[in-house]
Amino acid sequence: MFGSLLVVVVVVACGPQDPVAPVAPVAPVAPSAATKHFAVRAATLVTMAGAPIADGVVVVRDGKIEQVGPAAEVALPPDLPVVVAKVATPGLIDAHATVGLSGVLNVPHDQDQLEKSAPIQPELRAIDAFHAQDPLVVWLRGFGITTVHTGHGPGALVSGQTMVVKTHGRSVEADVVKPLAMLAVTLGDGGRAAGGKAPGTRAKSVAMLREHLQKAREYAAKRQKDPETPVDLGLETTAKVLAREVPLLVTAHRAHDLLAALRVAKEFEVTVVLDGAAEAYLIGPEILAAGCAVLPHPAMARTGGELKNGTMELAKLLHDAKVPFALQSGYEAYVPKTRVVLWEAGVAVGHGLPAEAALRALTIDAAKLLGVDARLGSLEKGKDADVALFDGDPFEYTSHCIGVVIDGVHHAGVR
Repeated sequence: MFGSLLVVVVVVACGPQDPVAPVAPVAPVAPSAATKHFAVRAATLVTMAGAPIADGVVVVRDGKIEQVGPAAEVALPPDLPVVVAKVATPGLIDAHATVGLSGVLNVPHDQDQLEKSAPIQPELRAIDAFHAQDPLVVWLRGFGITTVHTGHGPGALVSGQTMVVKTHGRSVEADVVKPLAMLAVTLGDGGRAAGGKAPGTRAKSVAMLREHLQKAREYAAKRQKDPETPVDLGLETTAKVLAREVPLLVTAHRAHDLLAALRVAKEFEVTVVLDGAAEAYLIGPEILAAGCAVLPHPAMARTGGELKNGTMELAKLLHDAKVPFALQSGYEAYVPKTRVVLWEAGVAVGHGLPAEAALRALTIDAAKLLGVDARLGSLEKGKDADVALFDGDPFEYTSHCIGVVIDGVHHAGVR
């Protein structure tokens, strides 16, 4: 399916730079931020709900998608504002980041992704630390990223919660999609780096995690029997993991650490998403049998330390093994404190990942993994009007994101 899109895109991108000719007598007038009813028209419209549509239209009303289809079949009022692009896709989803908590200034005052005072702090909410107006949030939006799964990062055994949020840049209350998405855990070397009483070995790390899960199990049973039991914020959060309402996001890279995570998942019957997973290609059958999804480390991540066996082909290898995955920018310790997931996806495509699979991993597959696919990830009637607009193939380095639509609000390109 996506292969045909690439052919169309190359032809369009190499031709005249004039926008797609609108259906007469509709004039291509970009809507203002206050416009609630307008259309997006693209030479190639990729919906992720079917085959790409040549000369496709998305009609937006009150923040939702009202119609999707070929321009020849969608009747538009003559005075309806129209945004034009060579290629339009669903708004891109960064399936794991710390943006909004790790700020652009790279100083202690805006680094809130890791609290080092204790090794286990599941009560720490991402929503309380997310800075919606941080310049990095707007910067990512300029590359077509309309939604991020962000929150507390690696570096502690249980570092805190994650959330799903739009990149409007308004406020966390206005932009949040899912206030509690996952509970972040780190195994391996990274899990031994923070806080007093932090574990000193791998066995101790896993033992402390199991002990915490057991305490949460006992706490949940006690609360169910006696609702007057005092609330423990940390155990209350972990109880949601045990109830399979919230997955454990386990950052680990070496195969034996990944297998430890799978053992914990089996023992406590919890959902685990493997993050980073540099050596996942060594245990593909085990991951597949366990029913776990993977967020492979960014293609351009520095391969040192626990990532010394990392590979730019990891996403391709997971795809070949039929392991479900989505793509992420991850945590970037250097300035500007975040990678761009679109670039990482392009590199993965250059190292064998099919382009269609890469775009799915940035849209509908990411939405499914995060549990938000009822609203996001594809261009379908009734879903949020989140659209990324490009002047060519999104994975070609000479192409540009010329704007996005988020919840029906058109944001022009910022670069």
